[in-house]
Amino acid sequence: MALLEIDNLAVHFQTPSGTVHAVRGISYVIESGETLAVIGESGSGKSVHALAIAGLLPKGAQVSGVIRFQGCDLLRATERELRGLRGSKIGFVFQNPMDSLNPVLSVGQQLVDSLRTHLRLSRKSARIRGLELLELVHMPEPAKAWEMYPHQLSGGLQQRVCIAIAIACEPCLLIADEPTTALDVTVQAGIVGLIDELKKKFGMAVLWITHDLALAASIADTIQVMYAGKIVERGPTRAIFNNVRNAYTNALLHAIPSPSYGSNARLSSLPGVPPSVYEQIKGDPFAPRNRFATERCFEEMPPLVPVAEGDPKHLVAAWYDLRQTKARTESEAERYA
Repeated sequence: MALLEIDNLAVHFQTPSGTVHAVRGISYVIESGETLAVIGESGSGKSVHALAIAGLLPKGAQVSGVIRFQGCDLLRATERELRGLRGSKIGFVFQNPMDSLNPVLSVGQQLVDSLRTHLRLSRKSARIRGLELLELVHMPEPAKAWEMYPHQLSGGLQQRVCIAIAIACEPCLLIADEPTTALDVTVQAGIVGLIDELKKKFGMAVLWITHDLALAASIADTIQVMYAGKIVERGPTRAIFNNVRNAYTNALLHAIPSPSYGSNARLSSLPGVPPSVYEQIKGDPFAPRNRFATERCFEEMPPLVPVAEGDPKHLVAAWYDLRQTKARTESEAERYA
């Protein structure tokens, strides 16, 4: 049985300007111990669907579909059941640690509160365990950090505290929602390495949300590409990079800087903008920006299906065959050059 199963998940919000279609019906699974990187630009539904998994969407969100974690349907769980899962079975690390930490409580107080809530430890036992956790996340001088307040720590150290809290109960699933975005490159590398180290130590699955395809390539077993609230391609990391089948994923790959580029080289960019979150989309949401789009792309939403028989793990949503279309386009360009 998969650790996490999502079936036809949709999330909408009613606003004075109309209905926001944040997630438009997505389905996938995460296996125990797997690292899944979900990538896509802002507004693609990455973070919203992760908040839905943890039951952290704001009141008023309209959610449909199924989210099943270890056999429990989270969308039909009570708030008490969800609180029991959050922290103990599902850990969450957010993008900005200062939004997660309480500014008026010391690091030690926040760790103790989390441990006593989920593990029912005495205050003394919680302190011992809390200091162990700070050591696990490689916090310099854990005893000193225990007495400090969040504002006295750098952004990278604040994020290590958040990770310590998230893994305090050794969860089965860690959701990392762009946890390195607000950090400089050197600190980012440390946080990425730390999460990978903890994943291996506790045997966790990791759902890593990012807009950085190069980062996803370095950490993920599976990459899932989202666009306008839909999954457009999903597969093993090697397959995504070596056998890309969706035009949007292809465009993202061509926008990754390479050390081999010259100093005057230009990165590839996409024309146009994503569809509005208020828009009801008839066909493929990427069709207006896709030079390979066919007439059918504008009329029908393509399903997410295996790219070939016998390859059930690599899925694509596209009416065109990217490899054949690219080859034909290149051939025509050569003919008229």
